[in-house]
Amino acid sequence: MPKRARITKVHNGDFFDVSFNPEEYTLSRDNNFAAQAIPGLSSPLLQFVNGNVRTLEMELFFDTFEAKKDVRDETNKVIDLLKIDSDLHAPPILTVGWGTLQLQCVLTKATQRFSMFLDDGRPARARVSVTFQEFIDVDREGKEVNRQTADFTKSHTVIETDSVTTLAAKYYSDPTRWRVIAAANELDDPRAIYAGQILKIPSLPFIDPQTEEVTQ
Repeated sequence: MPKRARITKVHNGDFFDVSFNPEEYTLSRDNNFAAQAIPGLSSPLLQFVNGNVRTLEMELFFDTFEAKKDVRDETNKVIDLLKIDSDLHAPPILTVGWGTLQLQCVLTKATQRFSMFLDDGRPARARVSVTFQEFIDVDREGKEVNRQTADFTKSHTVIETDSVTTLAAKYYSDPTRWRVIAAANELDDPRAIYAGQILKIPSLPFIDPQTEEVTQ
């Protein structure tokens, strides 16, 4: 018999196996970018803001018709994961495990759909669409990612040989990022900087074009 998908409460180890393994699941992740319009440009400047946690979506199937039992006895095992735990004062943190899928997460949404009923009206077949969001605590974040406090803004005193492109090359190793400096300093004419002027140089993440990894 194939191994069943298992949902475990992290804080006390309580778990249950699903009645039937899902036919498929969706695992997604995205990034947030801020768009800033700059006069004279055909498109806004995009700047990386933050990454989001992974989202797991699947549909769970429950059938108690042959046993003549109320299927909600089974579906409530899932629905109850949305309730606030009296010890935690919050819904429980979970581990969803099935084969190579291992995700520490919280249940954020569950939708029940009943499709077969016993003679007395009790539902005996149900599909529950669930959405889990990855949960990463502070300690785990610190261990997995070596983060330093970002120096969000530096200042630069302009000298005669400076231009926004040379400053972008100096601070970002990419002269094409001059628009970032222009936007941060609200320069109507990026060519009209002058010696002695103090410019803000915001720190930006670097996106490796080969790996698409983001670093500060």
